This record gives sequence, structure tokens and C-alpha cells, in this order.
Amino acid sequence: MAMLRAVKTTFLPQISSLISTARSVSTLVVAEHEGGAIKGPSVSAVEAAKALGDGNSISILVAGSGPSLQEAAAHAASCHPSISQVLVADSDKFTHSLAEPWARLVHLVQQKGGYSHILAAANSFGKNILPRAAALLDVSPITDVIDISGSSQFVRPIYAGNALCTVRYTGTSPCMLTIRSTSFPVPAISADTKSNEARISQVDLSTFGEDSVGKSRYVQHTSQDTERPDLGSARIVVTGGRGLKSAENFKMIEKLAEKLGAAVGATRAAVDAGFVPNDLQVGQTGKIVAPELYMAFGVSGAIQHIAGMRDSRVIVAVNKDSDAPIFQVADYGLVGDLFEVIPELLEKLPEKK
Repeated sequence: MAMLRAVKTTFLPQISSLISTARSVSTLVVAEHEGGAIKGPSVSAVEAAKALGDGNSISILVAGSGPSLQEAAAHAASCHPSISQVLVADSDKFTHSLAEPWARLVHLVQQKGGYSHILAAANSFGKNILPRAAALLDVSPITDVIDISGSSQFVRPIYAGNALCTVRYTGTSPCMLTIRSTSFPVPAISADTKSNEARISQVDLSTFGEDSVGKSRYVQHTSQDTERPDLGSARIVVTGGRGLKSAENFKMIEKLAEKLGAAVGATRAAVDAGFVPNDLQVGQTGKIVAPELYMAFGVSGAIQHIAGMRDSRVIVAVNKDSDAPIFQVADYGLVGDLFEVIPELLEKLPEKK
């Protein structure tokens, strides 16, 4: 009996500690918004937060100024059923996503909220802010997470996606993660769920002084006027590589994308050659995409490019080199001259209605 009592004394505190840890999971999602709505990758980060543990209290942070911020807050309150609170930081300092003020905002909110986890999408917004915020909080972030197994174990790709690394976080709170949005698709939200909106609270910025503004400053924002869908969230992506040989020839890709209602992508080689701007680059150093259909023309299949599109549901490749690495990941491959294939496709495809 004495031995049994000793065993109970030894393990009960550990079990109690595990239960306490599971119950104390609370998450802050740093969200990006545009045009009065939360962007898809940020909603995917909320979806990822669900996997951190049962009973996870999820708060979402939106910041900026003006009417669009209030619209974004209202959208955040109903964009996902797992959100319990929307935190709104209303200040001109956050109108543009500069890393310094946003990182200090995250630091301020963490000091008041004491969250166990802080998440952001692994896009330009999240990659810009989260590392600086992690430095202020003196923790090491885990980036590009594609799977979550509990509150402290995560999976992320390494070696350009050719291997997966399982990481266990053993540091102090908060555990900070950037989430690859294509790995956490958001299910359709029913009308009944949308009626259960999260509460909206204002962040007290009285201690957020002028010294919180860093040395960088906003200059201007430029964007292309196009009716094509966003590259990061498009159902169909048509990508061109160096095989197109010139910016003039790349217009064939744009015409094909227009007929298919698709987004346009490009390899790093095509971007470096000046065929298209770098915001169309797909790959390890560009955008990570996972459309239902990915069409690659004149793309050799460099490891850096494949890392950005290998999760696509169906991959179609056209290349005149039968040994091109792109065919190793393609579901359908055609060995042929793209200057013959694309015009034939344009001729036979109906006009988009």
C-alpha cells in the first residue's frame, strides 16, 4: 500500500499539470484585412489554431484606422465560428503594415492578454511582422507550419519541401507560428454559425507612445488593375517559365488565363528576366499556391519552384524537354512546343462568360 501511495504522489502532480496546460491554451491571431474584410490566409490561421487543443480560446487582432477597420472588425466577428473575441487597435500608426509599429502592438497585446500562442499567415504580412514581434518577446518563432499535432508539436517543410521536419516547442510562452494557409483550408460557414458573432473589444493604446514608431516609413502602394483572381487564392493558376523567351510571348499566358478565369504565375527565372513583375512569382521565395488546377508552360521544374506549387490538386505541365523535372510532379504532362500548344488551346477554348 505504501508503494501505491508513493506512485500516486509522484504522478498526480504531473497529470494535473498536463490537464492545466491543455486548459490554458489561448491563441492570438494577427490578421490582415483589406477592403473591410479579413483576408483568406488569416482566416486559415484561425482554422489552424483549432488544432492547438480543445477549449482553445481564439482572439483575432485587427488594426488600422477609418471605416474599413470597423468593417473588418465586423467581418472578423463572423468569419469563423472558433473566434471568441475580436481585438481592434484603431490608430493611424497601423494603417500600413509596417513591421515596427505592428510588432510593438503584438508585444503590447501579449503583455495584457498573456496568450500561449500567437499565429499569423506565412505570407508577406505575417513574415514581415511576426519575427520582429518574436524578438521583442524574446522567443523563437516556428515558420511555415503545415500541420499541428497538439499545442507544442508542429510540422514544417525543409529543403524546399523535399523533407518534413517535426518540431517540438519547449520554450517559454508565447509559442509563435506562421501558418501556410494552403495546408489549412477553411470549410464553408453556415448561416446559423454566422449569427453567433464574437464580441468586439478595443485595444487600450494609451501606453503606445510615439517612441513605438520605428525608422521605416510608408512611401506608396502600387497594384495592377486586373480582373484576374488573386494568385494566392485562385482555383486555377496558369504559370509561364523562361521557355516563353520574352515579355511579349508571356502575353500568351495572360490570354490563356483570361479565357480560363485563372490567375497568372511565373517562375523566378521569368521574373528575373523581366517578363513579369515579381508579385507573380510562385515558389520558395515567391508565393505558395495550391489551386485545384495548376498549368505550367515552359517551366523546367526547379526545386525552388516546385516547393511553391506541389500541393496543387491537379498539375498539368507542357515542356519540350521530356526529361524536365516538372514531369516528376505533374499529373498530366505533354512533351511539346508551347508556341504550338498555347495557340491551339486559345483557339479551342470557349470565351469566358
